[in-house]
Amino acid sequence: MSTHGKVLAWEFEGVETLLFPNGGAEQDAQAWWNAFLRVSKRLIAQGLVALEQIVAICCSTQGECTVPVDAEGRPLMNAILWMDARGREHLKALTGGRVMVAGYHPLRLWRWIRLTGGAPSLSGKDPAAHMLYVKHEHPDTYEKTYKFLNALDYLNLRLTGRFVATYDSILTSWVTDNRDASNVVYSDALLRRCGVAREKFPEIVKCTDVIGTLRPEVAAELGLRTDVAVVAGAIDNSAAAVGSGAVRDYAAHLYIGTSSWLAAHVPFKKTDILSSLASVPCAIPGRYLLTALQATAGGNLTFLRDKILYHKDELLQEERLPDVYKIMDRIAERTAAGSHGVLYTPWIYGERAPVEDATVRAAIYNLSLENSRADIIRAVLEGVAFNTRWLLRPFEKFLRRSLECINIVGGGAASNVWCQIFADVLNRPVRQVKDPIQANVRGAAFIAAVGLGVISYGDVPDHTEYQREYQPTAAHRATYDTCFREFVSIYQHNRGIYRRLNSSRGLSR
Repeated sequence: MSTHGKVLAWEFEGVETLLFPNGGAEQDAQAWWNAFLRVSKRLIAQGLVALEQIVAICCSTQGECTVPVDAEGRPLMNAILWMDARGREHLKALTGGRVMVAGYHPLRLWRWIRLTGGAPSLSGKDPAAHMLYVKHEHPDTYEKTYKFLNALDYLNLRLTGRFVATYDSILTSWVTDNRDASNVVYSDALLRRCGVAREKFPEIVKCTDVIGTLRPEVAAELGLRTDVAVVAGAIDNSAAAVGSGAVRDYAAHLYIGTSSWLAAHVPFKKTDILSSLASVPCAIPGRYLLTALQATAGGNLTFLRDKILYHKDELLQEERLPDVYKIMDRIAERTAAGSHGVLYTPWIYGERAPVEDATVRAAIYNLSLENSRADIIRAVLEGVAFNTRWLLRPFEKFLRRSLECINIVGGGAASNVWCQIFADVLNRPVRQVKDPIQANVRGAAFIAAVGLGVISYGDVPDHTEYQREYQPTAAHRATYDTCFREFVSIYQHNRGIYRRLNSSRGLSR
């Protein structure tokens, strides 16, 4: 990446996710590092820039992970991922009490919200619960743990040797005082109550801080100078918020990846408990990021591809899959708005906002003999958009203003037909950012450039390019308004069914 956000080249390598029947989800942190080294070497070997022009490394990673490491920085077990719910039961001792408000002891909830802006997720899917899971289920590992790190923190440790966390990576440990967005610090009161020893938390730094230079052995392996700076960086949603170009107050972006979110930077800290919305520290010092998170977005398309259309059983004829997402786009584009009455609810792994519901699940509704595979494909795209529209009302209420336009990024933003569906369903202009799948790495590059003093955050919109702007289609307004009303009604009428089916089977997220 250039310091002004231009993508010169990119490489990809997947990392295996291990899923367990008790709600566990893990990855090997060493595999992250190995993948980073391999793809970095491949990029450097292309010779696109002289080695002396590589001035910094800045990471963006998945968030809400937990890696226990020893004093030498070695992982003591696999990384516990953001979808891992095994710490849920241990969290209850921290959050509960005789009197409960939304599942929390009211005084504890008030303290968390007042200081942090949020509270530990009752689903157990953030580091606050992960650390308790390690403490109670793996006590030997807990005793050996020198620091609990997020994914970003772990990579920075491998790059520099420093045990640090950023304003956003430490957030979901729920032990920081976030009332001053320019100076996030640990809260003594929250540390006393969290159930984890204070010394196991890392030092906190700003996302734009230069935390050191490359360790000599890393520089040697990559063939880089040892004075290459390492800038602290940010987790995915904070980095994408910068990479989307929507850095000014109240400017919004929509990220469509495996999960999705609608987000905007704001100059204030605020929490809406009923809609599960809060503005929290982010990559921009002095600003907060309002994020409305949808648990699964593009993941529904992956499910459709891998488990329905191209499931690897005796029905699969193709030896090698084509670029099936582009084929899905062409099929969906030929299908009428509203998918001939078919509705899809994208809650394939529960939902987080505007409702926090661990038991809700995905479904296809209103199928008839007249419907086709094309209707189902388009209904999946529309279902994710309907859920985003469901988020939009509390989101705009939180901002106290309507969104004039939404920047769209992430892998899903590469789909022209999906961008148009979002514009139509949301009834808002949607701007497709150029190279949308690189929004996170572009954000990391901008963060590094700010940290190095090359640009300011105010310069970012001027360096953001757009591929196309999509305007709402007036002819689709009535159809999508009707479909959206029924979409919300499906949840309201069926949430009890989902709860009865899934609460007792260990399926809740």
